[in-house]
Amino acid sequence: MRWHEITIHTTEEAIEMISNHLHELGAGGVSIEESGSLNKVRDTSFGQWYDKPLNDIPEGRAEIKGYFSEDYKVEELLANLTEFYAELESYEIDTGSPTMDVKVVDEEDWAHAWKAYFKPIRVSERLTIKPTWEEYEPVSPDEIILEMDPGMAFGTGTHATTALCLRTLESVVQPGDEVIDVGTGSGILAVAAVKLGARHVLALDLDPVAVSSATENAALNGLTDRISVHLSDLLGVLGGTTVAAINEALEGETGAHLPPSELSAVPAEPSLPEQELGVHLPVRVVVANILAEIIMTFTDDVYQALQPGGYYIASGIIEAKEAAVKEALVRSGFVIKETNREEDWVAIVAQKEA
Repeated sequence: MRWHEITIHTTEEAIEMISNHLHELGAGGVSIEESGSLNKVRDTSFGQWYDKPLNDIPEGRAEIKGYFSEDYKVEELLANLTEFYAELESYEIDTGSPTMDVKVVDEEDWAHAWKAYFKPIRVSERLTIKPTWEEYEPVSPDEIILEMDPGMAFGTGTHATTALCLRTLESVVQPGDEVIDVGTGSGILAVAAVKLGARHVLALDLDPVAVSSATENAALNGLTDRISVHLSDLLGVLGGTTVAAINEALEGETGAHLPPSELSAVPAEPSLPEQELGVHLPVRVVVANILAEIIMTFTDDVYQALQPGGYYIASGIIEAKEAAVKEALVRSGFVIKETNREEDWVAIVAQKEA
């Protein structure tokens, strides 16, 4: 089979939203390569090793490749993407004036090539991510192995935001905790939470492919009975605000999307009873490794989902958005307890007052 390979030259800040949009458009796979400038210092503090040279993508830039079937109408795709970049700019997301290249490739040229870049990597004192196709022996008795097969669509854990979130999760999760993972993707945070001692994790994502991927990775780690994966726009499955509901209500009035900084709560109806979620509300920990703009839309819902004294780990936040996210958290009643950083990314630990 042959595929259209669309290469988008953009910024690291825009990666999450553009890659998600490619999936929504029907991409058969998405790969991401970020800056590998020789000015970037590679983290080896936990014994990470690298067998690939740094690339020549400029600092702060990224290349996103989306793969679409050969019969896909490329002209319409490019036009849609151009409109989407403008929409992101209206949300004050720096896309860096994206340029796009198009070529046709054979499936075998891309479907598995990315696996050469995914090796076992130790991301914290205890956590090591191991792709299922790689052999690896633990180097210490307390090492926790996360078996992962992310597929073409989702992160391997080597991205700064995921590694940062895993280390933060390790410092927060306690044995017996019940956890909600919002925007679970490959399910890596849910798997880590259980292996760190959580009793049960409710893993949510609005992408059916992510739900499938997280479900498979839970099974790979023998955790099917301790991780419940459900399709949900943010905490909509619990009856909370959803981005889709907000946009639908707004379009009915104005025909336009409201910038994230001006979003107001539009409640959704619960879609599942608590007994099907695997956790008992409120929970002790909520984690969301997603865009800052999205994090700011549902801080009230997270506050309600947490028990007094509970913790919210918000990650995927670029430094430029840190202050705005903290302001949104404080407005909802949270106390900022900790801020962890890696490269240009931030993970915030906020606590609901006891």
